[in-house]
Amino acid sequence: MPYQYKKEPLNDDETNRLTNACDTFREKFVVWTLLDTGLRLSEFADLKKDNIQWQEKKLVIYGKGGPCGKETKRRIIPMTERVRKLMDYHFAENNGIGVTKRTVARIVKKVADKASISKPVSPHVLRHTFSVNCIKKGISTRALQYFLGHDRLTTTEIYLNLSPEEAITEFLNKW
Repeated sequence: MPYQYKKEPLNDDETNRLTNACDTFREKFVVWTLLDTGLRLSEFADLKKDNIQWQEKKLVIYGKGGPCGKETKRRIIPMTERVRKLMDYHFAENNGIGVTKRTVARIVKKVADKASISKPVSPHVLRHTFSVNCIKKGISTRALQYFLGHDRLTTTEIYLNLSPEEAITEFLNKW
C-alpha cells in the first residue's frame, strides 16, 4: 500500500489568513519565506547572506541527503519579489537568520493560532502548501522535485495528494 501523506496543506483561504495574521517583520520573514520557497526548516534556519544571489534573485540551498554531507546537494531556488524584499531588509543588518529551528516552528504555530486555523500548521505544512501551489500554478512535477531537493519523483508525489474536487476541476479546465 502506498504511503499516504497525512499533513494537509493550507487551502487558499487559510493561506491568506495566515499571511494576513503576520504582525511583525520576523513573522512575515518566516511565514512568507517558507510559503514562497518550500524550504525545509533546517534549510531556512541555516540561510546565510552568502546563500543569496542578489542580481539573479535566487537562493543557493545546500540540502540534506548528499553523498558527502549536505554541502554536496546544492540547488537554486528562485525568489519571489516579496521574499527578495524580506531578504534584502533582513540581511542588510544580519549575516544569518538568527533564530533556531524551534523558534521558527513556534513563530509558525503562533501566527496560525492568530489566524484561527484549526488544523495543525508547521513549517513542513508550509512546504506542502508551497508544493500544491506550484502545481496549481502549472509548475511541472520535475521542476518541483528540483525545488524541493528530492532525489526521486515518488517522494515529490507524496506532497501532491489532490482532493477529488481539485482533480475534477483540473480535468475540466484542461479538457
